Amino acid sequence: MPRLTLTIALICALAAPPTPVLPTTTAKDANSDAVGLPHSAGAYLAARAAASHNDFALAAEWYEPALKADPENPELLQGALVANVAVGNMEAAAKLARTLKKIGSVSQAAQMVMVADDTMKGDYAAILKDQADGATIGKLMDDLVTAWSQVGKGKISQASDTFDKMIATSGMEAFGVYHKALALAQTGDFDGAEALFERPESAAIHGLRRGVLAQVQVLSQLDRGQDAIALIDFVYRGAPDAGMAVLRERLAQGEKIPFDVARTPQDGMAEAYFSLATLLVGQPNDTLTLLNARIAAALRPDHVEAVLMSARLFDKLGQYDLAQSTFAQVPQGDPAYVSAIIGQASSAQMAGKPQEAAALLKGLAGKNPDNAGVLSAYGDSLRRLDRCDAAIGVYSQAIALIKTAVPADWALFYRRGGCRQAQGDWPRAEADYKLALSLAPGEPRILNELGYSYVDRGENLPQALAMIQQAVAAAPDEGYIIDSLAWAYFRLGRYDEAVAPMEKASLLMPVDPIVTDHLGDVYWMVGRKREAQFQWHRALSFQPEPKDATRIQRKLDKGLDQVLQGEKAQGGNGG
Repeated sequence: MPRLTLTIALICALAAPPTPVLPTTTAKDANSDAVGLPHSAGAYLAARAAASHNDFALAAEWYEPALKADPENPELLQGALVANVAVGNMEAAAKLARTLKKIGSVSQAAQMVMVADDTMKGDYAAILKDQADGATIGKLMDDLVTAWSQVGKGKISQASDTFDKMIATSGMEAFGVYHKALALAQTGDFDGAEALFERPESAAIHGLRRGVLAQVQVLSQLDRGQDAIALIDFVYRGAPDAGMAVLRERLAQGEKIPFDVARTPQDGMAEAYFSLATLLVGQPNDTLTLLNARIAAALRPDHVEAVLMSARLFDKLGQYDLAQSTFAQVPQGDPAYVSAIIGQASSAQMAGKPQEAAALLKGLAGKNPDNAGVLSAYGDSLRRLDRCDAAIGVYSQAIALIKTAVPADWALFYRRGGCRQAQGDWPRAEADYKLALSLAPGEPRILNELGYSYVDRGENLPQALAMIQQAVAAAPDEGYIIDSLAWAYFRLGRYDEAVAPMEKASLLMPVDPIVTDHLGDVYWMVGRKREAQFQWHRALSFQPEPKDATRIQRKLDKGLDQVLQGEKAQGGNGG
């Protein structure tokens, strides 16, 4: 789907501070800096460290004592402002923004916050006065802020002129059309709004979900429900997201959909911030995108798309606790609720809370027993907890919902196969892997897993080697797949050929105990025994599974040859 493209310059990125060591204490815990610095200096360094790691909550906490010692320091004010917006404390951010303004410090972030604060107060005159005095965020936002402030003041004609100037500006046409259409629809002029949506320059609006939603609502208000359905089908090619699918069903049942994309001037201002956030997605500075999304959600708490964007950005920035709490803001009745809970569980998993992730998904699966995606996610959470017995049942429940398997279903069979293999049920695991491979013949993960399993079992070695070689060709930089290739050569007795891929796998996965152990085995078999022993010692330092650690220690004590002989005598395969 095409994204809007603009030729205007993007807003300058907010500068990130250097990266000192992140402190482990909090501002409330510390009375003075650990290295003897005055408390204010320690708080300053701690705040910078937290900010450099995108730990917005800790940064906001540390900036507070730092600012008590130096309340008009523009760098501290700017950092504290960003942190407070990120954690959703707009009241504190507004005070910081106005302090920056008072000391004469020019800050785009401060202006963003002051516009939002004045909007929430309904003081559109203050926004227009600041703009007249030279306050700026950036060309696109300045024009949108002006237009929506004029709408807020009831100066509809002036707002229309401002929108028209945007429409006449190269690179800004689509934004001008979209926001003017919202303003017209807000006043009940749905005919005027639809006329704008029909203009050639509005085609790019269909690249924005909110743009499609707005036009669908306008068409419905004009009693053109079938045209609204046709628009959804055209844009989403028969595969709408959950929210659009629900909307389409309501339209099909003859329901008249209310217009609520921008019900008030404040909603319109929220939409301006969200428009900019959407434009910035994928740009190097995720923090700037986050600030716009957070402000949009502050202006309009029920803006679910802004909430979800914020949560996903927190995930990307490694702030999983903030991501969890933000995902949790999506209300249960919203069509996005299911994906929000899955996102919340994923954040919990990344935060090292797998039990919490599984509990969230268990509850969701109980409410959505016919949702294969939910069941798949729940099965994955059980598998990560090494509860493969339960995961197999959940995966099977999801698979039972499939009427006709399609290529995208390969992952369900692949993961169930992995669990069955872990349970020692190789025949059923092999069947699942083969079924997954029939759905996605070139998928490197399936090729590798099935090929490696054959290698590890000492079965079908020529076929296994061919499968792994195909997987390597498809994913040449995946260390675990390169390891499989080397191990296949090893099992075939082609030790010299195993060295290069095994060394490459070790470079790609330098602290993996299995890969390091395998490298030691390969070195031993080509006569590089000192290097083999070194690698086995390294493998032990990487905390392998207890049974693997025992075997590695035996190799160090007796040598690989004797270990293999002993395993052969006991009927093992030397894996």
